[in-house]
Amino acid sequence: MADRRSRSSRDLLVWMHVLTSVGWMSQALALATLLAFGLSTGDPEQRLSAVTMAEVLDEHLLLHMANASAFTGLMLSALTPWGYFRHWWVLTKFAITTVQVYAGIFVLGPNLQAGVRAAEDGRALPPGVAVGALLMASAMAFQTWASVAKPWGRTPWTRSPRAPRKVPSGPGWLFLVATLLPVAEYALSVGVLGFPFPFGSLLVALVHPIARSRGLRSGPAPRVAARGDAGPTSVS
Repeated sequence: MADRRSRSSRDLLVWMHVLTSVGWMSQALALATLLAFGLSTGDPEQRLSAVTMAEVLDEHLLLHMANASAFTGLMLSALTPWGYFRHWWVLTKFAITTVQVYAGIFVLGPNLQAGVRAAEDGRALPPGVAVGALLMASAMAFQTWASVAKPWGRTPWTRSPRAPRKVPSGPGWLFLVATLLPVAEYALSVGVLGFPFPFGSLLVALVHPIARSRGLRSGPAPRVAARGDAGPTSVS
């Protein structure tokens, strides 16, 4: 019964990860479409409308989807035998996701704001914003392929004498927390704060893997994970 509840909680987290990842990629494509239109049109009003809609889309939806997708993907790795550093495809996705999130925050967002100001002044949009959005969508598509194909095998760290040979899945309640936390943070950001505040997700994503790694190295040999706990098979 406990294993069944754990698998149900894991499936719920997988569903949330797929939902937010598809949302992230589709919103990135929508962003690229709006910005490409803004670059190509000769009408200043249409240019301003396109880049303004792109900025609204980025701030009010894409950013939240990206945060939730990244967090749920990290937790699926942390809570299942896949781990962060045991398989090259997981490690590659981890690196790409990290770059995407920070590029969106520190590069794409400010350039969108600059694009709005340029359109308000009647100037052309910087072409890099559309390219950046298209690269983001392309990176998501690549990660989808990696999730399905699971290429490149295991990393050298799995052969370390200190690495646990059998890694258990996390408890069902933690899968549930990882599913509901992005929803709570979205409600807090939209309904109260007015800006994204994924502090809880960041804290859990940082603290849990460290605590779990220490527990695996110091505790007794863990049980073999159930067949339903095979790890993340979705997009990220």
